[in-house]
Amino acid sequence: MSPRTGLARPAALAAAAMLTLTACSTGPTSGAADEGTVGGADDSGQGTGAASGDAGATSTGDAGTASGGEDSGTFPVTVDHAFGSTEIPQDPQRVVTVGWTDHEVMAALGEVPVGAVKINWGGNEAGSTDWFDEAVTELGHDPAEITRYDDSDGIPVDEIAAMEPDLVIGSNSGMSQEDYDRLARIAPTVAYPETAWATPWRESVELVGKAIGRPEQAQEAVAETEAELAAAREEHPELEDTSFAWGWFSPTDTSTIGLYNVIDLRPQFLTELGMVNATVVEEMSGNENFSANLSAEQADTLDADVFIFYSDGGFTADMLLEDPLLSQIPAMASGAYVEAGEPQDVVGMSSPTPLSIPVALDRFVPQVAEAAATAAQDEAR
Repeated sequence: MSPRTGLARPAALAAAAMLTLTACSTGPTSGAADEGTVGGADDSGQGTGAASGDAGATSTGDAGTASGGEDSGTFPVTVDHAFGSTEIPQDPQRVVTVGWTDHEVMAALGEVPVGAVKINWGGNEAGSTDWFDEAVTELGHDPAEITRYDDSDGIPVDEIAAMEPDLVIGSNSGMSQEDYDRLARIAPTVAYPETAWATPWRESVELVGKAIGRPEQAQEAVAETEAELAAAREEHPELEDTSFAWGWFSPTDTSTIGLYNVIDLRPQFLTELGMVNATVVEEMSGNENFSANLSAEQADTLDADVFIFYSDGGFTADMLLEDPLLSQIPAMASGAYVEAGEPQDVVGMSSPTPLSIPVALDRFVPQVAEAAATAAQDEAR
C-alpha cells in the first residue's frame, strides 16, 4: 500500500456527518481515582504499563514527496518532544502511529499511516471509526489495508517493528521513556510535547504536520476547525460560562464519583465552547492525574450546572436518581445532566481531531447545550 497522497485535507473534514474521534479505549474508568500513568490503555483511556518485546531493525523506507504539487515541507526536520528532539532525515513514507489521535490528524492533512492503534471502545467492527474510514477512502485508499494493532497491554514494539516504519508518531499517547527508547531503535520516533494523554488537539496537529512535512496543511486544518468551533459557540450561547463536570462510576462501587480533571481532553474541549469547570473539579486538579474521586457522601458539593456521565457501564440516570447519595448531585436533581450511553457519540470528546470535532459538534454538543438550557431555567426559578 502506498501511504502517500497528494490531497491536502479530505472532504470528510468539512462534511461533519458521522461521529467523534477515537482512542483505543476512552470510556468510563472502572478503577480507582488516580489515572495518568504511561504505557498501554486501560478502561479509562489512560496508560497502564510499558510495552514488551524486543525492538526490531530500523527500516527507513524510500524517501519521496507527495504527488499533486503539495508542499511536503523541508527535510531534515527536527521535532522537540517530552523525551528530547528527533531528527527526521527525509520525507517519511511508512508512518506508524501509536497515539490515539495521530492517524486521524494524518488523514486530515492528506496522509495515510501504514499502522494505527485498534479502537476497542467506541470504534466500529473494523476497530476503526466511520469518520476516519471515510477520510481514508476519500484519499483513495482502503482503510482495511491499514494494520490495526491492540495496545491494551502496552505498545507492541515487535508488531510495530514488523511494519518497517520510517517514522513513529505518538503525539497523544502514553509512551514511556522505555517505550520511546525501544521505538527509537526501530525508526525516528516523536512523542507528546509534555504530558502523556493530554496534548491539546492544536498541538497534535502542528506536531504531526511538522513531522510528516505538512506544516501548511496543519495551519489550514487548525484554522478550519477553529472556525467550526466558533460557529458552534455562536449557535449555543447557553454554554457560555456554564459550569460542568464530567464523571464516571465504577460498576462495582457506588461509594465514589470519578471526575475528569482539567488536564483531560474532555474538559478541555468543553471549555473551548465557553463552558467552565466546576469549582470542585478545579480544586481536585492539582496534579497530572486525569481523574480523581469524590466521595458519594459529598455528592451535594458537586457544584456543576451540568453533569455529564458515562452510562454504558450500567449506571443509568434512573439508577442514579434512585441512589440516596448520588441523587443529591445538584445537576441530577435539576435534570441538567447528559447521560452518555452511546460510545460512538462521545468517544471523540476524549481525543479531538479535525476529523472528529465536527462530528462531536453535530452529535454530542447539542445534548450538552440542552442540559445547559435546563440549568439556566432552573436557576431562573
